[in-house]
Amino acid sequence: MLYGSQQDYDVLTGKPGDTPPWSEQDVAALHEFMGRWNQNLVESGEFVDGHGLSAPVHTRRVEGKDGAPVVTDGPYAETQEVLAGFTIVDCASFDRATEIAAQLADTPHPEGARPGKTWYVDVRPIDEAPPMPEG
Repeated sequence: MLYGSQQDYDVLTGKPGDTPPWSEQDVAALHEFMGRWNQNLVESGEFVDGHGLSAPVHTRRVEGKDGAPVVTDGPYAETQEVLAGFTIVDCASFDRATEIAAQLADTPHPEGARPGKTWYVDVRPIDEAPPMPEG
């Protein structure tokens, strides 16, 4: 699972913030890198599915409060990082999935793109559905 913030989405689309916006060349390098990474997983037979998600500003959170749904539009000031995308792989082990995620450490980005922030990807197994009761 890949994470980002509204600010990350903003600089990728040319909006200035705490850091300068990414150039078209920087964005192209990122897309090229991710395309190669995905293609390598397809060729190895480990790729199952993957998608980037739209910016947090396009998010709605639905919570249940006192038995009724409460809808809040994003982005959420209290949340710094949000799920930006995901890739599902079917590989031999959790260690192999970790190796695949570690390849993203070389993702290109402009110098100083995330000052003081760490970059991370979560690796998490998908739970299989429990068996359905008979009857």
